[in-house]
Amino acid sequence: MRKHAPKSRKVKIQNRLSEVHEIELLEAWIESGKPESGSNPLSLEPLPHKAPVGRLSDGSFSRYAGCDRFSQLPVSKKTKDGLTQCKYKTMTDIQRASLPHSLCGRDILGAAKTGSGKTLAFVIPVLEKLYKARWGPEDGVGCIIMSPTRELAGQLFEVLKSVGKHHGFSAGLLIGGRKDVDAEKEHVNGLNILVCTPGRLLQHMDETPNFDCSQLQVLVLDEADRILDVGFKRELNAIISQLPKHRQTLLFSATQTKSVQDLARLSLKDPEYLGVHEESDTATPNRLQQTAMLVPLDKKLDMLWSFIKAHLNSRILVFLSSCKQVKFVFETFKKLRPGIPLKCLHGRMKQDRRMGIYSQFCEQRSVLFSTDVASRGLDFNKAVDWVVQVDCPEDCAAYIHRVGRTARYLSGGRSVLFVMPSEMKMLEKLEEKKIPLRVIKKLKGKTVSEALSLIPENTSNENLLEFPIKNPDTGKSDVDEVEEDLLLAKETLEVGESKGDDMLATRVLKKKKLKINVHRPVGTRVVFDEEGNTLPPLARLAASSIGADSVQLNREKVNQRYTELRKNLEVADKEDKDLDRKRRKEKRIKEKMKYKRGREDEDEEEDEELSGSDAEIPGGRVNKKTKIYFDSDDDDVERTRNKAKEGIAADAISLAEQEELALKLLNSMHS
Repeated sequence: MRKHAPKSRKVKIQNRLSEVHEIELLEAWIESGKPESGSNPLSLEPLPHKAPVGRLSDGSFSRYAGCDRFSQLPVSKKTKDGLTQCKYKTMTDIQRASLPHSLCGRDILGAAKTGSGKTLAFVIPVLEKLYKARWGPEDGVGCIIMSPTRELAGQLFEVLKSVGKHHGFSAGLLIGGRKDVDAEKEHVNGLNILVCTPGRLLQHMDETPNFDCSQLQVLVLDEADRILDVGFKRELNAIISQLPKHRQTLLFSATQTKSVQDLARLSLKDPEYLGVHEESDTATPNRLQQTAMLVPLDKKLDMLWSFIKAHLNSRILVFLSSCKQVKFVFETFKKLRPGIPLKCLHGRMKQDRRMGIYSQFCEQRSVLFSTDVASRGLDFNKAVDWVVQVDCPEDCAAYIHRVGRTARYLSGGRSVLFVMPSEMKMLEKLEEKKIPLRVIKKLKGKTVSEALSLIPENTSNENLLEFPIKNPDTGKSDVDEVEEDLLLAKETLEVGESKGDDMLATRVLKKKKLKINVHRPVGTRVVFDEEGNTLPPLARLAASSIGADSVQLNREKVNQRYTELRKNLEVADKEDKDLDRKRRKEKRIKEKMKYKRGREDEDEEEDEELSGSDAEIPGGRVNKKTKIYFDSDDDDVERTRNKAKEGIAADAISLAEQEELALKLLNSMHS
């Protein structure tokens, strides 16, 4: 009698058969509605939301080119379930344009504004490609997704895990700055999808035994223009040389390259170039309000400090050009404690710390000082309110990527660019790239918040590039007057806002005393009356206490008072100088006495070391021990020698005493 297969085995067989049937249906659907090469699906009318999807009653398939909902695409049920759980329903422009072509297996060059959903535009084709090929762990690496930065690679990996959670593929994140290289080498050969940076991938290609990418199906380059530039040239050439030429290649970026040399390196075959926003009025998101300010080099930090103090309730991303600048500005502002948490991010930090700071900035309102490591592709969970570029970017592409960290998808945002007088040419280049940049005009008497709040709510339909206009009365430009307002801006908090612990930038030690810099520069404040005449500094205070009619002060009394104060100061200054001279004189006398006492002590010590009895002479000096010579028989010669050397009379010792001493000495020598 034939035994029945276990229930779990039957379920697996049924699932396998259903997957095979679904794959056949998807391939037939894709083949039937394949868009023409070179066409843009955005030009087609979207399908009605309630229109039937898939195989219709007459045996044909519904159109998917030009549809605007993920449910209308010829993708597997597992992918649709992942999209639904992540709450992805409506497609963006780049997804509508690229997915019909990429699902057919074509190479893609996708260019779209920052924050337009390019990640899903290549994650979905990757999952579908491997699913239809029935890819398994034993098949090895089927897809490689490369990113120029570690943070962006980590973000892509999270999106891949969330959308592809119902698929059975194994995926791994290979990025630099991590110490578990040996653990990666043990498991990398069993991974189906690699999300990596170029340097780490090349390291595994060179060092990991049996690492094989010969069966690669899809190669994805996110921020492709950055990976194709000179910085990654050596790594990319070495990687491409080890990959098969028969593969699907997807390139996405906000500023896409069209270089024939770059495309030839990747062995692209008739790629579909989809620049969905090329015909747009602007190259940046429509909800992004962009401002430029002419700021001299020596006023940049003052301007940045005033800006931060005026926007304590905002999440601010500040871009600087180098790691040293980021560390210097962060440490300086941290000691000043602006009243908002401060963070810094640069390429020389360890990977764990970089990821931690990135996560904290996503969750907490703060100011993040960063290099361009945070300008590529990063999507912060909560909207960034302001992007401040203290240093001018290298080119227009870098500017677009920087400001793209705010106003993502359907949210709004603002950006400020500090431009030095020598960098005015950059504004003209940005204008050529269809970037609506506005230079603030004269805003006398306004604070920073008031000045920046006057920017129009919608600047997407007109180019508002304006250059500074000189004021004929003051000789200053409008931007100069705005700078003065920014430097004098004070901390402004909305009424009812709580001042909790998160307002403190750093922890202040109890025993640490704060020092006030008395030499700091201070501004001058001029008060005007109703007729426009300048008033003395205290006139306004006097008017509030004694009435507006008594504002005029007696100039003679004021001058007389100033003269008396000046004389008193001169007298006090003279007294202080005399007192100082007296103190210095006393100090010199004390040092002299101390030195003299020291010399006397030395003489006393020297006297104690002398042997024999010391006799004092009338001059107050101590008589030294008399030297006696016994090597001569001539008493006169001996006396003369003693008198010349010691100055002592030779007859101080009698001849009998000398003979007696000589005999004692001879006896002692013989004995």
